[in-house]
Parts: sequence; C-alpha cells; structure tokens
Amino acid sequence: MEKKMILHITYRTAWEQALQDAAYTADSLQKEGFIHCSTPEQVLGAANKYYKGRKDLVILWIDPAAVKSEIRWELSDGKIYPHIYGPLNLDAVIRVFPFLPNENGLFEEIPG
Repeated sequence: MEKKMILHITYRTAWEQALQDAAYTADSLQKEGFIHCSTPEQVLGAANKYYKGRKDLVILWIDPAAVKSEIRWELSDGKIYPHIYGPLNLDAVIRVFPFLPNENGLFEEIPG
C-alpha cells in the first residue's frame, strides 16, 4: 500500500534556493508559522484559487513520515489541510515536477 503523500506548491526559484540552503522554508513559515500543504485531492483547488495563470511553479510530493518538523492537520476554508510547523527537510521530498496551467490559466492535472 502506497503511503499517503502531501503536496506543496511553490515557485521554482524558491525550490532552487532550498536546494542551496539544504532545507525549504516558505514565506508562510515566517508570516504564519507553518508551510501550507494539501492532499492530492485538494491541491488543484488550492492551485486555481491562489496561483491561477502562474507558469513559474513546481509541485513537491512530500512523504509525511519523513518530515522532521511537526505536521498538524488543521481546518481552513471548511477543509482539513496538512501544515508543516518548521522547515521542510529535503529528504522528505520524494518528487518535484513543473506545475503548469492550461491555456486558460487553470490547473487541471497534478504532475507526477
């Protein structure tokens, strides 16, 4: 049985910086205290709400069992989302793919 993965959308440049820093920290970690994540079932809704038309994104597939920081499942917009309370260790990131919208700026498929 495959482990349930969580996903995080970020900018390509932020991911490239994480590779140099040996850890990923999102702007939201400083501002809100956690890194926003989604389940595979939630990620397209989040992408279309917050990133419509963006072509400079990547999507991180994260193994929650390998994340060293605390993960809390919390209510937001009427749904329960995973939030990572601390830096994301890079060895928890299983796959990284470019995340591109269709010609109308909408995200329809999850790469990976």
